[in-house]
Amino acid sequence: MKTNIGITEENRGAVAAALGKLLADEFILYTKTRNAHWNIEGPDFHSMHLFFESQYEQLDEIMDSVAERMRKIGHYAPATLSQFLQLTHLTEQSDRKNDSMGFLKELLEDHESIIEFLRGNITPFAEKFHDLGTSDFITGLLETHEGMAWFIRSHFR
Repeated sequence: MKTNIGITEENRGAVAAALGKLLADEFILYTKTRNAHWNIEGPDFHSMHLFFESQYEQLDEIMDSVAERMRKIGHYAPATLSQFLQLTHLTEQSDRKNDSMGFLKELLEDHESIIEFLRGNITPFAEKFHDLGTSDFITGLLETHEGMAWFIRSHFR
């Protein structure tokens, strides 16, 4: 059945394309955070193992909400590893040790990249594509990523 929610197909397609990129970024960040959880070493192992777990759990919820937003506006979510790697703005891995500071630095950079992507799409989603719902949705995601980044950044102070 046709999606008739007051947004043109062309505009919904443009928003869905951006959300597909966001979903890919979220999946890559989730995977990298899982990697940190699984492979952290050092004297702060236990506390960082738990910290990374709390972060990937948040990212799991974010991924689900992004995919569901795509479905709400009448599009399918990308859902394969090859699609995610084609769509992401993030790098899959970097050269670093398996210590907390190495993982934290890399994850912080990725959160900040996602924050910039989200911030850059809030106004276009609302004004150019007339999708206030998705604009509001990603504003909430922006705030979540800012909080997650703050928790990571606080380890460097």
